[in-house]
Amino acid sequence: MNVLYEESGSFKVGTIVSRSDASLQIDTQHGKRTKLKSASVVLEFSSSLHDFLPAVEALVNDIDLDFLWECCGDEEFSHDTLVAEYFGHTPSAIETAAIVLRLHGAPMYFYKKGKGRYKAAPEEALKAALAGVERKKREQEQVDAWVATLKQRELPEPVRNRLMELLFRPDKNTLEFKAFDQASREMSLSPLRLAIEAGGIPSVPDYLMAGFLMEHFPKGSGFGNYAPPEPVTDLPVAQVAAFSIDDAATTEIDDALSLETLPDGNLRVGIHIAAPTLGIAEGSDIERIVYSRLSTVYFPGDKITMLPDDVVQQFTLKEGAPCPALSLYVVVTPEFEPVSFENRIEAVPIRANLRHDALEAVFNEATLANDPGVDYPFKHELTWLWQFAVALEKRRGKYDPTRPVQQDYNFDVVDGKVSITTRRRGAPMDKLVAELMILANSEWGRMLAEADIPAMYRAQSMGKVRMTTRPEPHIGLGVAQYAWSTSPLRRASDFINQRQLVAMIRGERPPFAQSDARLFALLRDFDTSYSAYLGFQDRMELFWCLRWFSQEGITMPTATWIKEDLVRIDGVPMRIRVPGLPELTPGARIRLAILRIDEPMLEIECRFAGVVGEDDPTAGTV
Repeated sequence: MNVLYEESGSFKVGTIVSRSDASLQIDTQHGKRTKLKSASVVLEFSSSLHDFLPAVEALVNDIDLDFLWECCGDEEFSHDTLVAEYFGHTPSAIETAAIVLRLHGAPMYFYKKGKGRYKAAPEEALKAALAGVERKKREQEQVDAWVATLKQRELPEPVRNRLMELLFRPDKNTLEFKAFDQASREMSLSPLRLAIEAGGIPSVPDYLMAGFLMEHFPKGSGFGNYAPPEPVTDLPVAQVAAFSIDDAATTEIDDALSLETLPDGNLRVGIHIAAPTLGIAEGSDIERIVYSRLSTVYFPGDKITMLPDDVVQQFTLKEGAPCPALSLYVVVTPEFEPVSFENRIEAVPIRANLRHDALEAVFNEATLANDPGVDYPFKHELTWLWQFAVALEKRRGKYDPTRPVQQDYNFDVVDGKVSITTRRRGAPMDKLVAELMILANSEWGRMLAEADIPAMYRAQSMGKVRMTTRPEPHIGLGVAQYAWSTSPLRRASDFINQRQLVAMIRGERPPFAQSDARLFALLRDFDTSYSAYLGFQDRMELFWCLRWFSQEGITMPTATWIKEDLVRIDGVPMRIRVPGLPELTPGARIRLAILRIDEPMLEIECRFAGVVGEDDPTAGTV
């Protein structure tokens, strides 16, 4: 005797060898002996084992599902009852098995209620299920058509319209994703490579920008509607002539400086910081924008500001008028020793906005070492403040004239063409501003800590920089605490710290108390966003470096060896790994041959081409 049985959702046949009350020993159709539970047996039959299933499957295909469903009625039934009604006679084993397989294979039509028992699906449920099947069939046909188009390296219009979403934030339930993903897998291409080959990435900067905006500015980089800040009036006007030092493209001028000689021979240095918190009310639309954006985003050729332009213009330290400011006055001896600090909330007259490109020609290492006698605005103030900055650097233990000079890089992008220029890091005007800002940030951090007012601090220990609401040393800068406070137009951390400072100066309750959960949340969000913005800036700068090589026709750049297979390419802010380097001495300059540049993938591949100076006709060139 043979049996038809169910195993793991499929039907099989076997020959009974022996049986007990609860189980059987059978030989499967493939000759394997196995133990089978009696409950798994659907029916027994005596016809040929090998011909049984083919005969059943042939009959299954002839059974009309709709007619079978109509025969069932509304009540629960057994397959034995249904097979007799359907065929109109005492069924054979093959007919019984065919009905069982048909019922089992049509779960939309028949709901299984137990062993051998079923219930016909309600008419409305069946119609909905069949409509779903038909919809899925049409959808798959659409997916298949789009896949065929993609395989021809063409983008179907619906896929093109959602391409950036497919690359950066795909919704796996959409037909566009299913087609794009299927084509990508069948063509053995990454999604980005498929998009490139199908002509979907005409502009790499636009592609990178789209991904960044999708992740960090999903509603767009515009500001929408907002109530403007209140005008700041009735501030005492400072009796100083302040000036700022910034890049030519800077519009968010956060800081300015002033210098006065006091009757006792000491000098008073004024560090003046733009004060948007004086006009931006707590809980206002503008404050919500600050806490949402958290920082200005910089990248070659453009920026996304933290504050709307009209708000920036209201509070930037623009020359020609007194501007709301938070000032730190430092009394300094002629020997450059700070002896006292004073805070003021005031309107500071800005006499001039000095710009790097014009100032550097007259205020640099050479003119300071050997004054050519050329006069320029604020020459006395700049010279004395630079000397003070050097003294501050020495006080921090960071002055080292033997340290190799590093380069800063400026990117200028016009109509898709990039120019990359360098500036010596630590140039007099840079050091002057940097040291005075470090002084303000560390001293204001100290004052907040002594007043038991929390703030956002930058701390560094064991080589790791992190954010904290408690004052901790910043080993890299050599200060006991460092609270970012000097860029409130550009960073939410500085904006928040300024709110705390204003409250401290006025003797008011600060917006954020110790252990305030809102402050911790803002610190976490700022730290995450600020790191992401810097990462985006790095990616955009890397792209423009790669474009610069192609634009300038550079195929054999020079580089400086750092360690192992790591080198720094001359003329651009790029470090890359080059396999197969020979033994080199620290600082050795080498030539590289560019083998491949892949702009969308942000990849460059180079090989070692020689040491500069060894039979090298291109020595000294980039």
